[in-house]
Amino acid sequence: MTLPLSARTCAALFSLLLLFILPKAYADSIPNAAEDIKPILVGTLLPDVTLKNADGNNVTLSSLVTSKPTVLIFYRGGWCPYCNTHLADLRNIEDQLNKLGFQILAISPDQPKFLKESIAKHKLGYTLLSDSNMTAAKALGLAFKVDDSTIKKYHEYGIDLEESTGQDHHLLPVPAALLVDTDAMVTFTFIAPNYKVRIDKDVLIAAAKAQLKAQQ
Repeated sequence: MTLPLSARTCAALFSLLLLFILPKAYADSIPNAAEDIKPILVGTLLPDVTLKNADGNNVTLSSLVTSKPTVLIFYRGGWCPYCNTHLADLRNIEDQLNKLGFQILAISPDQPKFLKESIAKHKLGYTLLSDSNMTAAKALGLAFKVDDSTIKKYHEYGIDLEESTGQDHHLLPVPAALLVDTDAMVTFTFIAPNYKVRIDKDVLIAAAKAQLKAQQ
């Protein structure tokens, strides 16, 4: 007798299928505007990718998120004032999230040396990770290509994406906040194509509590 699969098992199997299909398809068609991204959906498994920590060592995302529930943040870089404000806001709720059992992982295209600068500047206790080749952002459908006119404008402001990333891909992630459980399942997403918009800290705390309640 064939037993019906649970909804969670079906979601996991579907996510595994997407891991084989989507990365190449997305890499071949990275959008030219933040509004055109196709981000990861709630109920799918987080793709496993390799990142670098602030010391420049390789770490796998799966090894981090399976250790405890995770608040996963994508931000544009330490050069972005809106990102810096968001990083500081996260610092202010880190203790609350820790008491709920969550860790914060914040990912940007910055090279590890710039992560260290951000950690020192904002006195951060949580983990910053480097996705300078944009593997994670592409795998989660958050990457978009910055147009030439914007690159020129950034240069006028003293912002050099190639220097911050060490790459010439001119890609950025759309700012995002995700909750991920220890099965690497995405349980909540907040995606903001408008780079000036970030998740409210109270909303993030409420979402974390809701995830815990759903798992009881």
